[in-house]
Order: sequence, then C-alpha cells, then structure tokens
Amino acid sequence: MNQVEDSEILLKFSNKETRNEAFGLLLKKYQQKIYWHIRRLVINHDDADDLVQDVFIKVWKNLDNFQSNSQLYTWLYRIATNECLTFLNKKKQQNNMPLDEVAYDLADSLAEGSYFDGNHAQMKLQKALLTLPEKQRLVFNMKYFDDLKYEEISDVLGTSVGALKASFHHAVKKIEAYLSNND
Repeated sequence: MNQVEDSEILLKFSNKETRNEAFGLLLKKYQQKIYWHIRRLVINHDDADDLVQDVFIKVWKNLDNFQSNSQLYTWLYRIATNECLTFLNKKKQQNNMPLDEVAYDLADSLAEGSYFDGNHAQMKLQKALLTLPEKQRLVFNMKYFDDLKYEEISDVLGTSVGALKASFHHAVKKIEAYLSNND
C-alpha cells in the first residue's frame, strides 16, 4: 500500500465525518517514527509509550490549528521533542539531580531494560549518546537515526543550520572519543 500524503490526511481531518479515519492514517504513518525518536531520548520503553500517547493527544487537539507553513512531520517531531525535554527536565527536578546524572540513570535503565535487545556495540553507542549534552544528542539522533536533513532539524529545533552542523560535528567527535576510551 502506498503511503498516504500529508495533504490528504489534513484534508480528511478538516472534515468531521472523516476525522477519525484521517487520524488513523496519521498514526499509521508516523506513530512508529515518533516512538523511536522519543525512545532514543528517554530510553525507557514505558516512558516512551506514555510520551507517544501524550504527543498524539496534543496532535489530535491541535491539528485543526496546524499551519501548513511547515511539514507535518516536522511539526510532529517538534511536539515530540518538546514533550521529551519536558519529561527529562521533570525527571531531573523530581530526582533533584543534574541532567548529566539523569543520563547515567538512563544508561542504567538501558542495560536493565527488557525491551533493549541490542548487541554490545549498540549498547556502547547508546551509552556514548547519553554522555552528550542534550542538544547534541537531539541533533545526532535526528540526523543519524531519523535521517532528517539539517533544514528539517532546524524547523524542529528552531536553530540555524550552521549551529546544527557544529553540534553534529561535536557530537560525532565526543562519541568517537567515548567509544575509543571505553573498549
């Protein structure tokens, strides 16, 4: 089956009679991508599942107000990214710990998680990613895993393309250093 175009989803959503069908198409097209985007940021499967639900509830409530001056998926990524950042900041405040300690906590849950079935190399990469500052980790995940273009990441994060390229470059260097120092 061919993927339905975003314009068709938006058109169907604007009609009350086809709104539920449109939302089903939207979920089918984007739910898994959004899940993995969130999962790479929060690590824990249950937290990612909860955040995906929160994201799509917000999408349902606000899709009528979507301005077509950006791509639908960049709008979805922006909502998902903001939900993740809010979640991580709440976790930091609840545990009264700096964000880098939250990263260590996430690394521990990664190793213990029953949903992580990756090999040793994947585990090392994920741990390396958790050592990155938040923005570098976001940029790296969106560029490397989600294969987004810098212009698309710029739309999601509201950052210049030049700054994103620098963040990605620094992230790659830090990951390389982590991997070579943690054999």
